[in-house]
Order: sequence, then structure tokens, then C-alpha cells
Amino acid sequence: MAERMRPSSLDEVIGQTHLLGDKEILRKIVENKEPVSLILWGPPGTGKTTLARIIANEVNADFIELSAVTSGKKDIERVVEHARQNWNLKLRTILFVDEIHRFNKAQQDAFLPHVESGLITLIGATTENPSFEVITPLLSRTRVLVLQPLSKPDIVSILKRALKAEKKSKQVTPKALDYLAELSGGDARVALGNLELSLGMNESTVTPEVVKVAAQRRVPGYDKKGDMHYDVVSAFIKSMRGSDVTATLYYLSRMLDAGEDPKFIARRMIIFASEDIGLAGNGALGLAVSSFDAVDRVGMPEAQYILFHVATALAGSTKSRQTTDAMSRAKELSKKYPDSQVPLHLRNAPTKLMKDLGYTKDYQWKAGFKHEKGFLPDDVPVEKLL
Repeated sequence: MAERMRPSSLDEVIGQTHLLGDKEILRKIVENKEPVSLILWGPPGTGKTTLARIIANEVNADFIELSAVTSGKKDIERVVEHARQNWNLKLRTILFVDEIHRFNKAQQDAFLPHVESGLITLIGATTENPSFEVITPLLSRTRVLVLQPLSKPDIVSILKRALKAEKKSKQVTPKALDYLAELSGGDARVALGNLELSLGMNESTVTPEVVKVAAQRRVPGYDKKGDMHYDVVSAFIKSMRGSDVTATLYYLSRMLDAGEDPKFIARRMIIFASEDIGLAGNGALGLAVSSFDAVDRVGMPEAQYILFHVATALAGSTKSRQTTDAMSRAKELSKKYPDSQVPLHLRNAPTKLMKDLGYTKDYQWKAGFKHEKGFLPDDVPVEKLL
């Protein structure tokens, strides 16, 4: 059903109005028939593949799909060769790479010259933060567009359209539609899949009870974008801050049970290591960063061991707000004195004139050297931040 209901034009797409409005970027790309390389970043079931296909169709480009899970460098080379043939025929090539974050650095590097030359227009889809998962040179050659989870009304509209197309609108109660939308977590594919399962139960009327049996799921008390998400994450952080290991691991378990991205949790622990432990345990940051790398390499479900290990260690560590407090005071100073002149004795002096003007005067390049005039601009008060 999800495939049958896939929109074929922008006007059929429900949601993502911030990208599809009259003056928004995707609408302009289609209207101008000038595709640009994009990274579509968003949760599953929000329309990344659909939008890529629509763009290719609307701009009359040859559309090639690759999945980073099953493809390698040789597949990329075959696409490039095919794109060269299209180029000779004056036909544009759009390459869609699903889960582009799964490609390693060498594989992503392989796209660069062909994206830059215009031989291929790359549209990558990812559920992961591109800042962490996509190499910087490739990011600089693409536009990153953020897709939002579909709202509950959006999901209900999609379900109603599917029922109308299948001529089964009267078979599903409004409460069942509402329940299906709740279960979806903003994922249209999940919603349509559960609807199809519910219709397959061969009941005369699909009610919430029928949906519950068909989907074998209950509405979670934690959703990755709603208030409960932020409440549980907040409780996780505060429990680590309070050195309560039991509470820390309880909230960690709730997040993982609800399908939270383990990398999101690892990132939060990296921040915590500097924000709340800082100088009291300089090894905490290295441990937290290592946890992110390990989670990325191992993947779920085994990555749970790493998350529980590191969360336990951070919760049990001595806490210090010195780094956080010093950062806050330093930021206040820089805002109060944003244009203060760097003292001449701290400036580089690559020319004789600059030396004659006093640049680097009396400065000595040796460990622990303290200049008699200090290191702050003259108008900035000397204040101990630590």
C-alpha cells in the first residue's frame, strides 16, 4: 500500500510545507527545471525517496537509485559511466543515494569530481546528522534540507487518501485512524503498513482494538519529537548529574526501548562529559567520544553495552561546573568587549616595520612565559574565570 500511495507530483505530497510552499526551494527547483545536489535529512517515512523521484521526473532527468547499504565503489563507477553516456545525449542524471551516511569517506570522495563538474546531480537521503556523517567537501557542494516528521493531521490525511483510493473509507473508524496516526511516530510508511495489516484482519469495521491486534504494538509513552522525548532526555541528563546510576540506566533503557537513535544518546553524553564533569575528570570526554565511535562501528543491538557502560561511568564520576561557568563568564566578557584591540606585544611581526611599531615586543617564546603587560586587551578587566 505504501508503494501504491507514493505521490507522483509535488502537489500530491502531504507535509513538508517549509520546503514545498510556493516560494520554497523544492518548488523553485521543479518550476525552474534546474536540479541541484541535495542532502535530504529526516526521519524514516517523511518522503525523502518520494521527493527525489518527483524532482527527477519533473526536470526530465534520468533517475538512478543506489542504497549505501548494498552498493560499493564499483556501483558508483558504473553510475558515472552511465552518466557520461547521458551527458553525450544531453540528458541529465540524478543519482539518489539512500542512507548516504553508510558510505565511508573513500566512497563519498568518489562523488566529488562528478558533482562538481555537473556530470551527476546527487540527492542523498539520511536519517543521521549530515554534519557528523557526510564529509565536509561533499556537504559544501550540496544543499542540506531538513525534513520534519509528519504531523498527526498529515498522517490522518494520508490514511484517508489511501482508503479513498482503495474504496474502503467507511471501513475504518475515525478513532482507528487517530490510533494509526499515533502509532506511526510521524512515519507515513509505518502508518500505511499498519493500515494494510488492519484491513487484512477481514473485520467488517476497523477499530482501535483491531489495529492493536494487527500492529502488535501499543502507543509508546515516549515519542522522539514530542514533550515526552525531551522530558526523558532531561531526566537522563539530570540523573547522571545527580550521580544516580539506577535512574540514569532506567531512562537510558526507556529511550532505547522507544527506538531512540543511539548516536543521539552518545552525543548527549559527549556534551555532558565537558559540561558537567569537565576538569574534575578530563578522561570523561575521551570516554564519551570513544562511545560515539564505538556505537557507530558496532551498531544496535550490541551498541547498548557501550551506552550502558559509559552512562554508568559518567553517572559515577565526580562532577564539576568549572568549565561551564568559565565558558559563561568568558562569553560575557567577549560580548562586553567585542572589539578590544589585541595588545601589540601579542601580535605577529612578519615585517621589520611591524617590529619597529612594537609588535611582539619583549615577548619570549618559551613555556610558561608571562609578559609584564599580561595577555588581555588594555580595556578588559583582569578577571579570574577559574
